[in-house]
Amino acid sequence: MPKQRAPFPGVDAAAADLLTACGQLIRRLRAESNNQELSWSQMAVLARLEANGPTSIAEMARAESVKPQSMGVTLSVMEDEGLVERTPHPTDGRQFLFRLTADGVEARRRVRAAKQTWLASAVGTLTADEQRDLVAAADVIRRLADASTRDTP
Repeated sequence: MPKQRAPFPGVDAAAADLLTACGQLIRRLRAESNNQELSWSQMAVLARLEANGPTSIAEMARAESVKPQSMGVTLSVMEDEGLVERTPHPTDGRQFLFRLTADGVEARRRVRAAKQTWLASAVGTLTADEQRDLVAAADVIRRLADASTRDTP
């Protein structure tokens, strides 16, 4: 007999439940992938530099919603660890751009692979119907993430 679905709880309750579930999943993915003992900030920097290429401290700080001084500390530690390197800014001699080193690219690859491995294993424990629901939910979540509240009147 198919599982009965609970009645829809309403938009506010659904939003609260989604926030809780996403938070739990993100914390679990962080825990499963952080065998390198990278801080959350360092993992965010690796991901952002991989996606956007060389970036200044100011741009990175804005993107991560932190103070430039805090981002400078994070990047300095990562530079000491050989994960990033600085190069002169092409148009502003007062600034530097930071980019991933080969070790930084490898660290990012290992973090992503660990997340993928754990998540694939966890998804494999679900029923076929739950896996189909999850794929459909991923599409909806992606659309939610891409939606801009600034576009609404």
